[in-house]
Amino acid sequence: MEYYRHIDRNKIQFDFICDIDSNAIPEDEIVSLGGRVYIVPPYQNIVQNLLAIHKICRQNHYKIMHAYNGTLNLFPMFIGWETHIPVRINESISMAHDADKKTIIKKILKPFSRLFATHFMANGEACGKWQFGEKLFRGGRVKIFKTIINTSKNRYDPAMREKTRAEYGFGDKLVLGHIGRLTEQKNTLFIIDIFAEVLKIEPEAILLIIGEGNLREEMIKKVSESGLSESVLYLGRREDIHQFYNAMDSFLLPSLYEGLPVVGVEAETHGLPVFFSTEISRESSPCDDLGIFTGLDTSAAEWAKKIVSVTKSNISKRKDRSSNVLQAGFDSVMEAEKLAQYYEELLAGV
Repeated sequence: MEYYRHIDRNKIQFDFICDIDSNAIPEDEIVSLGGRVYIVPPYQNIVQNLLAIHKICRQNHYKIMHAYNGTLNLFPMFIGWETHIPVRINESISMAHDADKKTIIKKILKPFSRLFATHFMANGEACGKWQFGEKLFRGGRVKIFKTIINTSKNRYDPAMREKTRAEYGFGDKLVLGHIGRLTEQKNTLFIIDIFAEVLKIEPEAILLIIGEGNLREEMIKKVSESGLSESVLYLGRREDIHQFYNAMDSFLLPSLYEGLPVVGVEAETHGLPVFFSTEISRESSPCDDLGIFTGLDTSAAEWAKKIVSVTKSNISKRKDRSSNVLQAGFDSVMEAEKLAQYYEELLAGV
């Protein structure tokens, strides 16, 4: 959506094909920008899913198909090939970890995921190498287009920080935050373990969590059983997250794996130190001094000790980092121009 919002839509238009179980599809916005949204059965019902995509592609005679669902791209790439779409871009935006149940499917599909594609793309070097292999990457066949944000909107705002902290009664307490899907991949339950250790150092600290996912109920139960309910603020799914980045003092992202997580980029843009697991590529941190990487074999207590120390030292020197993020190539306006140029180059060759 960030690319679509800023691309020259007089030259390039998007249609979006989305599984019916997708979250928060901004359909009204897409239509207002001239695009169309097609809802298809979920990929778990693979035959119905592919038949629906086939019908859409037959009807619309697309010049480009751009798929970004990891190794599952094999299936839409096949439909694109079968319906004679000349440019078929297979993009990798994530990786895998053995602790995630979905990894077995990814490993089965991975050797075949390059089939039927004409071009390859990734949102970072690590993702590109993971899905498409070192040989293809070293041969220059994988184009990098990073996860992007609107840097003009994602800025540190001290006035908004004070307003939001006053509204939620944070006062001068240390506020740690996490925004994302509550899933095994995001290591949601480990975040609770870390925070329990943080409270031993900073008893007044607050953990702010925003998001939904299959671990929601288990997370809430763990918070309650651990006696953390008074210190954890869970707000569910929210769209107005800019204010909460400003209200936080640091951001936790101990994921089992990622592609190039947009929340990490957004958090750093707001001047927050971000605590990544070492399973996440260092290219996810556009501000070298704000990205702190710790191994998942490190105890929750050690995570907590580092988080409290770094967070407290950053508060007084916190500042807007949007210019650093823009210069690092994560800005939606600049990168959308590059994507439009790339599409036009590909179309010129067919």
